[in-house]
Amino acid sequence: MPRANLSGSGSRPPAPADQPAPSAAKLVGLLAEEARLRCLAAVVLGATAPREVAERAGLDLRAAVKALERLAAAGLVVTSAGGGLVVRADRFQRAARDAARDRAEVQPEDFGATPAQALVLRNFVTAGGRLASIPTSRSKRRVVLDFLAARFEPGRVYPEPDVNAALAAVHPDHAALRRYLVDEGFLERRDGFYWRSGGTFEV
Repeated sequence: MPRANLSGSGSRPPAPADQPAPSAAKLVGLLAEEARLRCLAAVVLGATAPREVAERAGLDLRAAVKALERLAAAGLVVTSAGGGLVVRADRFQRAARDAARDRAEVQPEDFGATPAQALVLRNFVTAGGRLASIPTSRSKRRVVLDFLAARFEPGRVYPEPDVNAALAAVHPDHAALRRYLVDEGFLERRDGFYWRSGGTFEV
């Protein structure tokens, strides 16, 4: 990944023409850090050099340079034809289009969801069948848990590592999903072993 060389007020981040646009999730991650968000806002509002960005963002120069390097590495801040810093607005537009397209392509029924489950799952399942997030609403979370419970065969006992592996395949926080499945009665647990105890069953 290219890095900007921003050591002073006259230096500029690179503008690689062939750099792929970041995903919507990566954009959110980048701008979740306050210094980067402040620096991006400063450039949007007209700051064209690192020292000016630092002043407008209320940061020391070193912190501003570090933030600008990360933004430049993602292709969000580049050097204009006139030599000043500018924001690549098209990167945000492309990320929004890609996210909308991915959501439109999600068909939870393709992953075994019932029509009733699919109404909720479309907002939480990615095109690859993974969970984008765990719902905070209990009613929606129960729909997701019901869908996940179908990964476990009725009557079969699973050791905890197997449960973790099955849940990690859909979301990195497998421990939270496992706990929710037990707490909501979809799985029973005893001595490190789990078995299906609830949820929608095919008949």
